[in-house]
Amino acid sequence: MLIRPFREEDTDAVVALWTDCQLVRPWNDPRSDIARKLTEQPELFLVGVTDQRATEPSRIVGTAMAGYDGHRGWVHYLAVDPTLHRTGLGRQLMAEVERLLVDRGCPKLNLQVRSDNLQVLAFYRGLGYGEDQVVSLGKRLILNES
Repeated sequence: MLIRPFREEDTDAVVALWTDCQLVRPWNDPRSDIARKLTEQPELFLVGVTDQRATEPSRIVGTAMAGYDGHRGWVHYLAVDPTLHRTGLGRQLMAEVERLLVDRGCPKLNLQVRSDNLQVLAFYRGLGYGEDQVVSLGKRLILNES
């Protein structure tokens, strides 16, 4: 897998991947999320693409949307084509996110996982992530954007 920054022409494939991975929610329009990300640290929005030397055309098989605010890093939309789970692609994407954030001087990376998503929680624990003793709070600032 080649990991590179997102390009606007990747939009349809990325939205399809996020849909296949069940990351899309009615209250989060993925196209709006992409458009916003492209205005802030677009170089931290990564896609994983299959090897172009293969017999089939390359395709997007993974994503990771990261950011750094000067205090903490965050990662969202880590996605791997469901047919390629357990092949190391998610691990590769997270390693690249971590490398890019360390290069910026980021001391800690945060992420959120829905509490009932046990498979994904196990994945992150296997990468060395642990639960912080915090409560995640949120407030929707833009309502009904889709």
